[in-house]
Formats: sequence, C-alpha cells, structure tokens
Amino acid sequence: MNNPLDRRRFLTSAVLGSAGVVAGATALGSLAPEAVAAPMPKLDKNGIDPNFAEGRITAINGSMLMVTASDRSFHRIQLTKATSVWKLRPTTMDQAKVGDGLYARGVRMPDGVLAADALWLNIVNLEAHIVSMGTNVLHLDHNGNRLVGHVVPGTTAAVYNGTPAVRDLSMLQVGKHAQVIGAWRPDTNEVDIATVYAAAA
Repeated sequence: MNNPLDRRRFLTSAVLGSAGVVAGATALGSLAPEAVAAPMPKLDKNGIDPNFAEGRITAINGSMLMVTASDRSFHRIQLTKATSVWKLRPTTMDQAKVGDGLYARGVRMPDGVLAADALWLNIVNLEAHIVSMGTNVLHLDHNGNRLVGHVVPGTTAAVYNGTPAVRDLSMLQVGKHAQVIGAWRPDTNEVDIATVYAAAA
C-alpha cells in the first residue's frame, strides 16, 4: 500500500468499525486511535486534505517536526502545549523521535506549516491471525507477513465479541483472527499492543 490515500482509507475503514469500543477500552478521549480516522472533511481538487499529514519524522527542531510523507512530499508540523500526542497511550511531545511514523491533524497556516491539534505516533491497525502465543507476546500473521506483538502490562487490553475491554488475554486463541491496534517499533516487524479485538468461544 504505497499510495498514501489508500493507506489512509485502510486505516479509516479498519478503525471506524470499532470506534466506540476503542474509546471506551482505552479512555483516550479525543486521542483515541479512531480519532485519526474521523470523518474526512471536504478535500481540495487534488483529493488532498490540507489539514492532515502522514509520514516519518526526519528531523526535530524544538517543537517543529520535519516529516517526509509516503509520497515523498515534505511537511513541517508545529507542536504546541495544546497538541494532543498518542504513542501507545496519551503522552507528551518530547516522546516524538526521528524515525517515528505519524499521522497529524491540525490547521494549515499561510506559510504551509501544519499547526497540530493531534498527533499519533507509530499507530498501526492490523487485521491478523494469531500464529502462537508466549509470555507477553503474540506472534501474528498479517497478509503473509510475520509480526511480533508485544503485550504491555498495564496498557494492553482485549475486547472479546464487542464487550467492554479487559486486561485478561487468556481467551485469545491460536489460529483465530484478531484486530490489533498498537504502536509500531520503527524499522522492525514488532508492535506494542494497545488493544486486541477477538472473538471468544
């Protein structure tokens, strides 16, 4: 999925299916992972949302992030004390690191800078099958690619059959489908799991 619009549509469709559950499960408020996929505003004639940016951080200058998007365009993203930041959980802007992937929403200023209202760092939303399980780890298959999902004590939650989120992962089953929302560990095949959605027998 190299097309940034395709990537964004994938994220939108995958997250919106369980939007209410995620917000209740993680108590993230406006920073809930589904907020990155809020209803799309009217786009310009090129199909681009001027108040949205995605990509990887290539440099940080104070509270300004320099970001290269998947289409190789360049963004400058200004963070403020009012910017909400998510990196597996709500956090602060000093957690943004060079190499992090991001989605950002805000207001495009006249000089082209995106003044960010909200920033999601390394967020992933994966449809996968559970291949095996170990202590604080799920081995996943995502479209034929093997991934390692790390269970983060005190953070990772499970939602079974649309019920309220719990910390108990014992009902996850090898060979079954799961939807995983979490934070990618850049340049690896590993993610830290925020919420896993699965069916329980």
